[in-house]
Order: sequence, then C-alpha cells, then structure tokens
Amino acid sequence: MSENEQRPRVRLALVTGLSGSGKSSVAKCFEDLGYYTVDNLPVPLLRLFLDDILTLAEGKDRIAVVTDARAPGFSKAFPLLMQGIDRTDIAPTLLFLEASDEALVRRFSETRRPHPLAREGSVIEGIRREREELAEVRGSADMVIDTSDWSIHQVRRHIYREFTDHPGEEPELVVSLVSFGFKYGIPHGTDLLFDVRFLPNPYFIPELKKATGLDVPVQEYLEGEEEFGELVQRLTDFLLFLLPRYRRENRSYLTVGIGCTGGRHRSVASIERLAALLDDQGWAVRVLHRDITN
Repeated sequence: MSENEQRPRVRLALVTGLSGSGKSSVAKCFEDLGYYTVDNLPVPLLRLFLDDILTLAEGKDRIAVVTDARAPGFSKAFPLLMQGIDRTDIAPTLLFLEASDEALVRRFSETRRPHPLAREGSVIEGIRREREELAEVRGSADMVIDTSDWSIHQVRRHIYREFTDHPGEEPELVVSLVSFGFKYGIPHGTDLLFDVRFLPNPYFIPELKKATGLDVPVQEYLEGEEEFGELVQRLTDFLLFLLPRYRRENRSYLTVGIGCTGGRHRSVASIERLAALLDDQGWAVRVLHRDITN
C-alpha cells in the first residue's frame, strides 16, 4: 500500500441488548458472514479488547463483539467505551437487541431459566429493571432490532442485509454428505436421510468383499446396475431443487446421510457420485465416510 493510499477502516459491530433478545443467535449470524466474532465479552475485557482491537483481532477487517449488559456498571461504562474508539481506523456500529415484555417472558418460560436480574423475584420484574438500566445504551444505538415477532430466519436475513459487504450476497451453504452403516446407528445431526440397502450388495461378491465404494471395481459393479444411476440422478435433482431454497432461508449447513448395511460399499459409492454431480453444479460439498474402516 502506497503512502497516498488509506487503509480501509475496520468494520466493527458491537452487539448488546436485553437478556433473551437473541444476542447469541446474532453472534452466529456474524460468524457465518465471516466476521471475527467474540461472544459474551464482559466490560473489563471489552475495554482491553477495544484498546488494542486491531492487534487482538489478528488483522481482520470485520469484527463483531457481543457483550453482556448484565455486568455491574455496564450502562455507564459502555457509552464511554464507545466514545473512546479510534474512528480513524475503526467504523463502529452499535446494534441493540430488544423484545416485548410478553416475548421475553415466554422465552424465559420456555427455557426455564431465571432472569439474571431477578433471581429472587419474577421474570417480568427483571425484564423491566434491565430495560430501565439499558435505556441510555439503547438511546445511543445506531440500530435497534426488535425480535419479538421474528423467527431466527428473519433475524439472520436482517443481519445479512445490513452487515454484508456485498448487498444481495448470501453466505455459502455448505453441504455435508455422510455415508454410514445402519448397523452402527444413524449419524447425529442428519437433516436428510436416505437408505440405499435396496441396491445389490458388493459385499457378497468375493472379489469385492474387502474393497470399498472408493475402489473402482466396486463403483463399476454398482454403475452396471440401472437402479444405481437412476438413484443418484434422482437424489441430485432433488437436492438441486432443495438447496437454493434452504439457502434462501439462510441455512449455513445441511447434512445429508446415505446409509447401507455396513457403510463400506453402496453408501460410499453413492456419496462419491452425488458429491461429484453437486460439485459440478457449483455447490460446496464436504464428504465423510463414517464407517468405511469398520
């Protein structure tokens, strides 16, 4: 960079707000957007972080810090911290999250957790006390988001729209394709599950028994079966229909499991073929053969 060029200012999103308003969910949104994200940073550490943010954030140009408003003295200390930010190098945005009393009471009731400011009183007392204490912080916010009637998908969509560097650009949807054996159990966290045990099993072919779906002889054996090619093509068409719609709902990850009996032959070959076809269509694909060594 020449002496006449100015380094672009670091974009800093400072996120705070009422307990139960969705700060942790918003932190994950910033992570998906590629921000260097620090969640639940107490005020004393926040002061240190902001004093040396360019070094501590390891040179990142987009940073999100989610801080807890429950710390003693937060409402008085936070505005001073904001004033102390060097805006020559940093462009800060203070984002405040809130929700209605009814929505917050419902959320605390669903999680069965006490409100941090009303451990010995009612939830509504804690909510109102916190709302009072944070009134000044809310008033100085650059952006206020009321999450009362919003789903997590609506919150994510709003964060993406306001904080992406490229308007209209959506975070990449990563597709994980997992082969497995039903005899070892279904993989945890699978979103879509398919059973390919109806295909002829190479395990019963003596020369293929010790091979896997990664080996050419097994792949050629299965590709010789008309049902295998039709299966893979139907799965590809199905996923190519679904994936843009999942991405439209701001999903960042999707896990597709394909299982056979032992997870060594049919499911592995199916995953390999499916991964190649999705990759050809420009989708980011991760492949895991969970039980191939069993």
